[in-house]
Amino acid sequence: MLRNSLLLWPAALVAGAIALNACNPADAKFAKTKSGIEYKVFGKDGKAKDIKPETAEAAYKKNVGQIIALHVEYRTAKDSVLFQSRKQQMGFPVRVPLQEVARKGGLEEAISLLQPGDSGVFRFNADSLSIKTTGQPAPPQIKKHGNTMTLFVKVDAIQNQADAMAAQQKAMQDMQAKMKAHEDKQKPLDDKTIQEYVQKNNLQTQKTASGIYYVITQPGTGPKPTPGQIVSVNYSGKLLSGKEFDSSAKQGRPIEFPIGVGQVIPGWDEGIPLLNKGSKAILLIPSSLAYGQRGAGADIPADAVLRFDVELVDVKAAPPQPPMGMMPGGGAPQGAPQGAPQGK
Repeated sequence: MLRNSLLLWPAALVAGAIALNACNPADAKFAKTKSGIEYKVFGKDGKAKDIKPETAEAAYKKNVGQIIALHVEYRTAKDSVLFQSRKQQMGFPVRVPLQEVARKGGLEEAISLLQPGDSGVFRFNADSLSIKTTGQPAPPQIKKHGNTMTLFVKVDAIQNQADAMAAQQKAMQDMQAKMKAHEDKQKPLDDKTIQEYVQKNNLQTQKTASGIYYVITQPGTGPKPTPGQIVSVNYSGKLLSGKEFDSSAKQGRPIEFPIGVGQVIPGWDEGIPLLNKGSKAILLIPSSLAYGQRGAGADIPADAVLRFDVELVDVKAAPPQPPMGMMPGGGAPQGAPQGAPQGK
């Protein structure tokens, strides 16, 4: 994935052991740039390198405009993992354009100390890093662990635009194939898990062709939503263990979204249209139609089957699209953003 920035403040902490930790031998001491970044740099052989920022900056300038492929990981002052690109990218590197180091003390200066094959550990003041990168102080969920942020980096390659695009396309194809193979393997396991849950809880379910099990606990009398219509839904999301990870009650209102445009997980885009307005139901969604092998945040693990207790509160017509000539720039209407209900 090609990104413009490496500062990705996540919504939740993710706990776990990290492969990049191997590039941080305890006996290696931090050096410090004039701007305040503490750093350790290691070569391909794992041995510490004596890096002079001035020399590294001159080498970095020659690569400005190129694309760097790297693995990154953020940790809090208490060593909790905030973001791990290997997990999010299924082992494939993130690709970022190399830019001029406009402001010292930020991520660009840290990355400028590295060459292909190098690993680095960088320690920042979290507020300073966030202000330099986003213009805002670090979020509360970061600072509650302390005002220090540690960045682990492993550089795979520095490439020109053409080579980077070719590598990115191959990585996407490999990632899609890997995901498909995993889904094919996981699907019968999820189905078995759901069947056991249904039997244990004495649920009278129906099953869709894609593998969603559902029970309409209170029939509604209104219309069923169709693609593009706006629905309003009360919900509670749980793991099959019974642990709730989110609900509309926590948000203080039902969630609204257009049906069938990818703003929610596939299991919702398929499951909610099964209901008439006013209906209440239980949706048991296999992992491939939820968050798959990546999971979501700290609360939804990889390959998790999810239970949603839902109520279809309202169904509204899609808002009218402005005429083509009234769109900014005269272009076609833009598609809905991709994503999922907040916190789910």
